[in-house]
Amino acid sequence: MAETDMKGGRRSSGGRAIYVLGYLLITLLAAVVVYVLFSLFFRTDTERMLRREIRMYERIYPELAERAEMTRDAVAALQHKDNEIYERIFHTDAPGIDPMGRLSFLHAGDTIPDSMLNDYAARKADSLLLTAAGVDAVFREIFAALADSSLTRPPMLLPLENVSYPQTGASIGSRLDPFYKAYVWHEGLDFIVDRGTPVYATAAGVVSSSGSSKKSGSTVEITHEGGYVSVYAHLESRSVRRGQRVEAGQQIGTVGMSGRSFAPHLHYELHLNGRTLDPVNYFFGSVTPAEYANMLYMSVNTEQSMD
Repeated sequence: MAETDMKGGRRSSGGRAIYVLGYLLITLLAAVVVYVLFSLFFRTDTERMLRREIRMYERIYPELAERAEMTRDAVAALQHKDNEIYERIFHTDAPGIDPMGRLSFLHAGDTIPDSMLNDYAARKADSLLLTAAGVDAVFREIFAALADSSLTRPPMLLPLENVSYPQTGASIGSRLDPFYKAYVWHEGLDFIVDRGTPVYATAAGVVSSSGSSKKSGSTVEITHEGGYVSVYAHLESRSVRRGQRVEAGQQIGTVGMSGRSFAPHLHYELHLNGRTLDPVNYFFGSVTPAEYANMLYMSVNTEQSMD
């Protein structure tokens, strides 16, 4: 009798266990169904934030891709220019540009904080915006001069033939001196070209100076109408004399590296009534828009001058 009661108790306990297990499974299944339905029809704050971020990335990705393409083109131009300079001066190829390789000696865990990168990007963007505003102001001044028949047209020809934007060096501003390795004011625009390349007058005028100095080397200075003065420095030879009348596009000498020059190049300056102008702002009519944009970029972002 006792044994029968024990068997019945075990069956009763087993039935309760099965009942409890079934209840737990049904509860778990119901919870899963409720969660799925909630996820489908109700969005949490986190999910809404993530969806907004995704939409934002979808909107700005094409713009970032375009900027990345422009950056790759600029880096390629800099590499081409670097190779040209190294080949002419050191007779060898320039070292490869590999930022990760150059930083390989750093500890693997070291990194630049995002805040520092953001700050640098913001300052660089502000600088570029100021440069663009300055160029826009100069363009307005030039277009006004061209539209007004009473004003004299500024010198707008390139002083060299078949010059490409990788040969464009530093323009006016604070630039790294190649000899003193310090930042000094640079008065003109450098063109890195072969020695003996013909140099041409950028506008008609009268040769106001044709001589040589220790710093600028063999130099020609031309005075144009309207108070404009153009200067061509570090020449190898001069083919005009003081007081001579020259026409726009007339050859006045050849490129050299006379004076204090780091490598063969033409240093070109433009002045108006004693005020130094940025020569690159006046070449937009002599090249294609794409070529001019690249030339402007190179002149602004080249840190080291050639003299």
